[in-house]
Amino acid sequence: MRKLRKPNAKERILETAGELFFQRGYSGVGINEIIEKAGTAKASFYQHYPSKESLCEAWLRAIHERSEEERSLLLAASEAPAAKLAAWFDRLEEFLVSSGFRGCPYSNTGAVSDESCPGIVAEIRRHKESTRVFLRRLAAQAIPDSQRADEIGDRLFVLYSGATSEAQNLKEIWPVQVARAAAAEWLEP
Repeated sequence: MRKLRKPNAKERILETAGELFFQRGYSGVGINEIIEKAGTAKASFYQHYPSKESLCEAWLRAIHERSEEERSLLLAASEAPAAKLAAWFDRLEEFLVSSGFRGCPYSNTGAVSDESCPGIVAEIRRHKESTRVFLRRLAAQAIPDSQRADEIGDRLFVLYSGATSEAQNLKEIWPVQVARAAAAEWLEP
């Protein structure tokens, strides 16, 4: 029987910060609270993360990497593009409900970040553009004209983003369900 490995200080800090950033937002969390809740020393924090901003960047990168993996698997799946898109919206619905409609970590962080946090802004832009590219690639699986596929992919991106925001604002899932139905019409054969 294998013993479960105990997270090291760096992992504890990142996990704790991620939970706090997600629950209360980047600006609502201080370094001292992260250090205390992670059960680590201040020196250990600064050994791994020179600033709260660098910690937030690491958190956003970790989420992005998991998202990229999910998107790659979905693109490679054998289902029809419309079924893949429905699955993508289903995941969004599950995420929103399970998180209490907390919304997109990137949008939430972006709302309290500006150009004074260039690393955070860069991570947000990278993730959002990656999501846009994913939806363009998904559209291209259904639409042979590349220009049209890009147009539809961009529409899907805005629809997906809007559904996420409105579900968060209203604390209701119907915006995602409406967006899923509208999106499916663009990819139906």
